[in-house]
This record gives sequence, structure tokens and C-alpha cells, in this order.
Amino acid sequence: MTLEQRIARIEALEAIRQLKHRYLNACDLKEVETIRDCFAAGEIRIDYGPIGCFSDRDSFVELYQRLACHERVKDLHHGSNPEIELISEDEATGRWGLFYFNLDAETGATLQLGGVYYDRYQRIDGQWKILATRFERLQDLVSHAVS
Repeated sequence: MTLEQRIARIEALEAIRQLKHRYLNACDLKEVETIRDCFAAGEIRIDYGPIGCFSDRDSFVELYQRLACHERVKDLHHGSNPEIELISEDEATGRWGLFYFNLDAETGATLQLGGVYYDRYQRIDGQWKILATRFERLQDLVSHAVS
């Protein structure tokens, strides 16, 4: 690999890391347009298990708004241990660990879960986007508020 190819590879890996971090932070901050922009336009694949499967970013964002965009909903998404593989200069796959914490500030109920994201990325017009993502829940803990 030439020095230029190595630098391009490092830049692509960092751009994909930044994309995933931007997505997770936007979910915590309820930044709907940023969430939408993390995904490719057109046909994509989002498989979040019991939450739903989506073939376009708008239907996912619509559900996200209904479920999460409330003052009482407090979320923390912590992505870790990224394993990103460049398939070509414009395609990549990734696997990320997730620790998620959710608090219903009105009732005090909490949800903690851990799992793995399996992602496919594509560089479109110079920007990396999520083309497909699947979340596999590995463990969860639900705590109901005590009255």
C-alpha cells in the first residue's frame, strides 16, 4: 500500500467512527435531522428487532420521534469496541458493542441493555452513510419504579 492509500484508509475508518458516534449522540440529544442524515437516502435496511424493521430512513425517524422525543424520556447510548472493515474505498462493514440506558423520568422506570450493532456503510458523494444496520440484543435489565 502506498502512503496515500494508507492515509485514505485511516481517514475512511475515522469518518465511519465519527458517523456512528454522531448517530448515537443524536439519539441521546433527540436531534432528529442529524439521525436522518446518518442514513443513506432511498432504500436501506434497519433491523432493530422488537422495535421494528425499516426500509427507509423516514419511517424509522417517524417511529423514533413518537417513542423517544418526549421530555420524560432520557437515553444514553454508549457505542464501543468498533471493528470496521473496509470492503472497498466506498464500502465498509462494522460491528459495535452498545450499552444503552433509558429512564422514564415520570415513572422512574429504567431499562439497561447490551448488544451488538452490525452495520454496512457506503460513501455517497464523499460522505459515509449507514446503508444497513441490525441490532442484536444480548442482555437486558428492566427496573420498574417503586411506588
